[in-house]
Amino acid sequence: MSHSGHSAGAGIPDLDEFPKFYWAVVGAAIGVGALVNLYNYVLHWQRLSALRAGDSRPAKPKSMFFVGIATLYALVREASNFSFQLPAIRDRVVRLPTFGRLSLISANLVVLLVLGFYGFDLGDRWSRETIGHRWGHVTIAQLPLIFLLAGKNNLIGYLVGISHERLNWIHRWCARCMLLTATLHMGYFFADWAPYDYIGTQIEINPIVWKGLAAWVVLAWIVFSSMSPIRGWCYEFFVVQHLVSFALLIAFIYIHTPAENHVYIWIPVGFFFFDRASRGLRLLYANLSLFHSKQNPGQDSGLWACKAEFIPLAHDTTRVVINNPPIKWAPGQHVFLSCHSVVPLQSHPFTVASIPADGKMEFLIKSESGGTKRFFRHAQKVQGLPQGSPKAALRAVTVEGPYGCIRPLRQFDSIILLAGSTGATFTVPLLRDILQAWKEGAEAGKHISAVTRHARFVWAVKSRGQLEFFAEQLSAVCSEFDALQERLRDIKLEISIYVTCDETFTDEHKQTKNYTVEYRSTSPSLYNNNENKSPESQTQTRAVPPRDAPNACGPDGTCCCRTTVDEDSPDAITQCTCCCNANSSQSNNNRPASRISSTPSSSNSTRPKPFLHPSILVFSGRPSPRNIIRKSLEQAFGESAVVVCGPKGLVHDVKHDVCVLSDERAVHKGTGAQGIYLHTESFGY
Repeated sequence: MSHSGHSAGAGIPDLDEFPKFYWAVVGAAIGVGALVNLYNYVLHWQRLSALRAGDSRPAKPKSMFFVGIATLYALVREASNFSFQLPAIRDRVVRLPTFGRLSLISANLVVLLVLGFYGFDLGDRWSRETIGHRWGHVTIAQLPLIFLLAGKNNLIGYLVGISHERLNWIHRWCARCMLLTATLHMGYFFADWAPYDYIGTQIEINPIVWKGLAAWVVLAWIVFSSMSPIRGWCYEFFVVQHLVSFALLIAFIYIHTPAENHVYIWIPVGFFFFDRASRGLRLLYANLSLFHSKQNPGQDSGLWACKAEFIPLAHDTTRVVINNPPIKWAPGQHVFLSCHSVVPLQSHPFTVASIPADGKMEFLIKSESGGTKRFFRHAQKVQGLPQGSPKAALRAVTVEGPYGCIRPLRQFDSIILLAGSTGATFTVPLLRDILQAWKEGAEAGKHISAVTRHARFVWAVKSRGQLEFFAEQLSAVCSEFDALQERLRDIKLEISIYVTCDETFTDEHKQTKNYTVEYRSTSPSLYNNNENKSPESQTQTRAVPPRDAPNACGPDGTCCCRTTVDEDSPDAITQCTCCCNANSSQSNNNRPASRISSTPSSSNSTRPKPFLHPSILVFSGRPSPRNIIRKSLEQAFGESAVVVCGPKGLVHDVKHDVCVLSDERAVHKGTGAQGIYLHTESFGY
């Protein structure tokens, strides 16, 4: 790369110009994303302003300009969320990336190929070294973008309105593209030297060559070690070696490239230290009591501002509660949590399962391995200790954040929230935020804070024992909603819980960060059995099957919990003995097993205390996202939002269903069907 000014021929720009061409394209793409993000902010403001002005349907575009933008949005959403469906191979589902992701990566690759080969006759063997030089400059141009996409305080993310964890896949794919261009850079030189058996000689006598080869080896290792199976094998080790590997890569690139190209090295180094410095300052401000003296007046909180309580729950899950947290957050955001007295030198991202109005920051952490398992073991140890015991005292923790970004849901007419297992930590705060907006509107006598009229909440769990995670919060939501309906009669809330054995919807592999019982005349409700019951009510209830119940509840040994449920069917609410109650006895709080009522008691005085609010539906089986979403869309007067958080199987199904429904309903294509905004969160590193 010493011949930095060498060009392919007359009319071909100098080599130093090609990195600028690449960044002109990247900058244009970021600019388009920033304009879209700005428009989304304007649209949010316009809808809330229209609501306050008395518009009954503010989420529906009216002018030709807004209708045209809505049509363009619908077309782009359908195309970007679409993915081809492949048949399962030996019960293993192969999921292809969405067309939107493929388009971004393909566009980047096309730009790189055009820049690398423009103006060359690829059949001319004498131009191989010249092509190799060009590819070297194209390769180093990508280095700042990779570092920009890697930071937690992500400048690109701030501009386009996307959080760092949702940009991480682009970071990985850009690194793969860089490996491809680096291979072409090296390959054209080797192809020119190979006929003369000169490759080994160059590596021995030319320092630039072996330094470049070392940089390529390090880059290849970085790409290989970042693949999902290896990355998830031991994430803490991956992070450490990833940082060390990038430091080595930067060092080898620096000594391999000429001085005029070092600007493309110092820029990413600057990005890296900016991200680390800003994270460090945020960490100190959020966690030192010095900056939060008014947080607990009259109490000596010591050096650290955050003290947490660890509570064990069913399914090896730990509830971590921080009272009077020193930072503010929005529903759906996550923070990096660490407790060095329990798990030294580790920090993991967890979604905040509470809302700011609670006055506490709450997390539900599934025990997998490493730090999360040690959290759960610590919670078990302190559970039975007497209050005031040193071992049972609150633990000092540190929080970094918050991170995460989602379009404000209060601007949408209808909202559908779908979650699998602990994915409810993301969707429950969003539901409670909508309820909070309705409460603010009720106090003012009209809607002033939310356009939303209809909210639909769906939660798939693996067993009834998991219901205790959010039973209290969901029941409180229903009770508060019942009171609000007297003042805001045009709002509607539906909550459904599905208890299913299908791991596609409920399996919880390692997380990054990171369905209800309707009370009908023929529908059972979920009760605690810790109260006395009349003889009549005892004949109408049946105990939960023991854990060793047969692994079948339907004909021919089939499992009811894997059956897709049609909520409108009279047989929708069933009792499944496969897994629905298998883990009830695993609750670490030694709660008594639940009972399922076959018919509601005719006497209110003999009815046992409900475990969940009677308006919450609980089904045995897996949900049908397409039917659930379709019913909500048919009731919508304006744009709807679909939010899903859970295993990749559930997220993939919802993406596909939203695309099908958008095409089926011909959204914003003259049929009157309104837009569908989709936001997805999935488990996995």
